[in-house]
Amino acid sequence: MYRDPEAASPGAPTRDVLLVSAIITVSLSVTIVLCGLCHWCQRKLGKRYKNSLETVGTPDSGRGRGEKKAIKLPAGGKAVNTAPVPGQTPHDESDRRTETRSSVSDLVNSLTSEMLMLSPGSEEDEAHEGCSRENLGRIQFSVGYNFQESTLTVKVMKAQELPAKDFSGTSDPFVKIYLLPDKKHKLETKVKRKNLNPHWNETFLFEGFPYEKVVQRVLYLQVLDYDRFSRNDPIGEVSIPLNKVDLTQMQTFWKDLKPCSDGSGSRGELLLSLCYNPSANSIIVNIIKARNLKAMDIGGTSDPYVKVWLMYKDKRVEKKKTVTKKRNLNPIFNESFAFDIPTEKLRETTIIITVMDKDKLSRNDVIGKIYLSWKSGPGEVKHWKDMIARPRQPVAQWHQLKA
Repeated sequence: MYRDPEAASPGAPTRDVLLVSAIITVSLSVTIVLCGLCHWCQRKLGKRYKNSLETVGTPDSGRGRGEKKAIKLPAGGKAVNTAPVPGQTPHDESDRRTETRSSVSDLVNSLTSEMLMLSPGSEEDEAHEGCSRENLGRIQFSVGYNFQESTLTVKVMKAQELPAKDFSGTSDPFVKIYLLPDKKHKLETKVKRKNLNPHWNETFLFEGFPYEKVVQRVLYLQVLDYDRFSRNDPIGEVSIPLNKVDLTQMQTFWKDLKPCSDGSGSRGELLLSLCYNPSANSIIVNIIKARNLKAMDIGGTSDPYVKVWLMYKDKRVEKKKTVTKKRNLNPIFNESFAFDIPTEKLRETTIIITVMDKDKLSRNDVIGKIYLSWKSGPGEVKHWKDMIARPRQPVAQWHQLKA
């Protein structure tokens, strides 16, 4: 049999094959590096763009519209919510630019979701780790006094980083304005639907109010979440004694919201862990224990149990609950529940955890709630992101129960 002397042996690759393999390997490496650089640049530019949006423009640029309101005050004056200033520019264009930027960011995030799941965390994650206390957001307002017209002016501008109070992971905030100690008379802003960074830009005039009485009052702003079917949920409050403010000209303030003092105190804390398995498309919620729960019964104790709701796009999907712990304000549960959640539905998913007090003779009482999603409060978002960044590992965290 004739054999070509130049033919290579079957097991030995030719020089051309080795060369093509090397070229393909180098090309793939360069592609991976460029993708990483593009993602890094996108994050940096996104943050700068966001910062520029927050710094460019003032609250006076016409982001909201007001309507006239008036009430009689004990001091003989009246409060008016003035009409908007003509010629103000609407915020549609800036909102549209922000939404466009957000859609690009969402597209990049979806294309790189698997790589983000395996990453140890981002700069935003590190920022959340530094916030151990609950952040209720902050509010911007201004106040001043017109001596010629004996009028106190209060303008509620906007709020930022408000916590989510609804099932959908958002809130419907509005503001109540009081001049303490008078709490019978109040004025309110409009409700901003599904907005954690609302702009009101509403001005209130307390007309015919003598300066000697103004400086004896405390300006009190309370931010609430509007609820059509139940009580409005308090978000936070701000108070400022007017005798400590230079009222000769309009003074603008940024104030962090504090827990509302008219609440009924702490509701306790709950320790739970989350474990995300991307290959199995599941999340395991482990209810570990609670501490310092609020006493709901006459005997100064409670019979707590925990309900866990899986929500998708504001719709209830599945519910599970623990056993009831009789007469215990520091119960230990150690119960786990598995929920099937496809990766593509993770961004629209919310897990609502409700600690209840069991009552045989009447309706069970709600002790407190926790909303877990990528768009809830800072502590909840941190837990959610930590869960995604560390797949197949239980991530435990204490949460303050909310009303």
